[in-house]
Amino acid sequence: MGRDSRSPEPTRFVFPKWTNSLRGFSVLLSVGGLVYVVALLTYVFAPQTSAIGYEPPQPVPYSHAMHVGQMGMDCRYCHDKVELGAPATIPSAATCMNCHASVRTQSDKLAAVRAAYEQDQPLRWVRIHDLPDFVYFNHSAHVGIGVACIECHGRIDRMEVVSQQKPLNMGWCLECHREPETRLRPREFVTDMQWQPEADAYALGARLMKEHNITPSEDCSTCHR
Repeated sequence: MGRDSRSPEPTRFVFPKWTNSLRGFSVLLSVGGLVYVVALLTYVFAPQTSAIGYEPPQPVPYSHAMHVGQMGMDCRYCHDKVELGAPATIPSAATCMNCHASVRTQSDKLAAVRAAYEQDQPLRWVRIHDLPDFVYFNHSAHVGIGVACIECHGRIDRMEVVSQQKPLNMGWCLECHREPETRLRPREFVTDMQWQPEADAYALGARLMKEHNITPSEDCSTCHR
C-alpha cells in the first residue's frame, strides 16, 4: 500500500537529545546566580564591609570628646594642613607637647608622647578613615568650599575613641556630588560641630553654590587618577 499523504510528518529535533540534560543545569545555575547576587549585595552593603564602626586602639588614648567637645579645640590645631592640601595631616609629638610640656607632665597616658618627642620620632597613629590607593581625595578642596568635618567624620566632639561613621564608598561620595546643597555651610563654620543653619539648609546650600561657583564633578578621573 502507498503511504497515506495525510499522515503526520515525523518529528524533527532542532537540538540533539543530550541537550535535554541542560535544563536541570540551567535551573540550578539560575537559582545559584540569584543566591550569589543576594549574598554579594549583602556583603557589599554590610557595615563590616564599609568599615562603619571601625575603632582601633591608638598609641595614645586621645579623647576628642574632651579636647574638642569640652575644651573647644579647633580641628585645625592638630590637623593643620587640612586647608592647604590633600592630606589633613596628623599631629606630631611636638604639637602635643605644646600643651603637655606643662599640662599633666607625668601622666602615664602621655608616656608615648614624651618618648616620641624626646627621641624625635613620629607617633604611630592608626589610620581609621583609609581610602583605597586608587581613590584620590583632597581635604582642602572640600573644606575650602564649606564641606564641614562632620559630613565625613561625624560628631568627633563626642568620641572618646574615634570610629568611622560614614561608609566612604563611591555611591556615598556621588550622593554628595550630585546634591551638595544640604552639605554646605559658610566656610568659617566648617569645624564647628554644633553649627546649625538659621533657615532652610537646602536654600542656603544653593546660595553658597552660586556664590562660590561650586560645580562638583562626577567624572571618573576626579577621584580615580
